[in-house]
Amino acid sequence: MSKFLIIYSSVHGQTLKVTNYLADKLAQQGHQVTTASIDDVPALDEFDKLVLGASIRHGKHNPSVYDFITEHQTVLEQKPSSFFSVSLVARKPAKNTPETNPYMQAFLAKSQWQPKLLEVFGGNLNYQGYNAMDRNIIRFIMWITKGPTDAHTNVEYTDWQKVDRYADQLSAL
Repeated sequence: MSKFLIIYSSVHGQTLKVTNYLADKLAQQGHQVTTASIDDVPALDEFDKLVLGASIRHGKHNPSVYDFITEHQTVLEQKPSSFFSVSLVARKPAKNTPETNPYMQAFLAKSQWQPKLLEVFGGNLNYQGYNAMDRNIIRFIMWITKGPTDAHTNVEYTDWQKVDRYADQLSAL
């Protein structure tokens, strides 16, 4: 079995939730799994397989994701590795694959690292969990994209069966 490191960049917690779920699934398969915030990553050479997960905030991945990739590109390319992205746009069937998700495509265009295994997951829309500025920005984006705008909306769009399939793909890396 493998030693996995799952690194996450999460703003409102859904990417961390996906990370923890993946860690549990991989551990159930017999793997040793460590999770770490992108702000506190252990030495990568201690692990067999690397996974990086990042959320979208205001249409972009956190700049620290690209800084991490630049700093660790050699190791990311030498070891079996994968990237997943969590966003509200992935709630839409036409935008919930790496090939059709605009944020994944923007990531691939900007990143020097081109992992072979990619995935996208729908996020969680919880207006009450956002500060006033984020709530208004996200409501405006939802209005434009014909999503829910009620200020009391709390909907999880993550497809957990899809996360299960991704865990199996990670195991097979």
